Amino acid sequence: MWMAGMSFGYFYGFLIITAAMSIGMSLPFFIGSAFHSKIHRWLEKWPKKAAFVRLAGEGDWFHQFRAVALLRISPFPYIVFNYASVATNVKYGPYIAGSMAGTVHETFLAIYSGKLLQSLAVATTQGSFLSVDQIIYNGLGFSVAAVSTAAITIYAKKALQKLQADDELC
Repeated sequence: MWMAGMSFGYFYGFLIITAAMSIGMSLPFFIGSAFHSKIHRWLEKWPKKAAFVRLAGEGDWFHQFRAVALLRISPFPYIVFNYASVATNVKYGPYIAGSMAGTVHETFLAIYSGKLLQSLAVATTQGSFLSVDQIIYNGLGFSVAAVSTAAITIYAKKALQKLQADDELC
């Protein structure tokens, strides 16, 4: 993803990454639909871990959207969730919308990393140095992006635990 930031910049890089991610999330969802019962049996082997995934299939559209977005933000493996979400009752609309909302922070961080690497590479190949303003701007920007990503991940983990606790009470 950072290559898209280097090659195409912020706007076009974001569009390209978003399009590719939506395809990459949609294909397993539709392919997994053909193996619904097999995936469901596979999830039954790990009931505690599957409980997080099952949260996504419960409730109305907004609840599904929120659960999917939180799962995307949390440190839950994407590839597992792409296929396992089919075993729940999550609909495609909240799945893709929540998935895109949950990966925006990661996309911006990757694009920003690519632009930062590009500016460092340009300065190195030209035999020049970055100005103090550029170093401060790039360092501060990257730090803010990294801290924001970490904060969002921590929030998502706590929110998922709360959703799971609420689900167990019902």
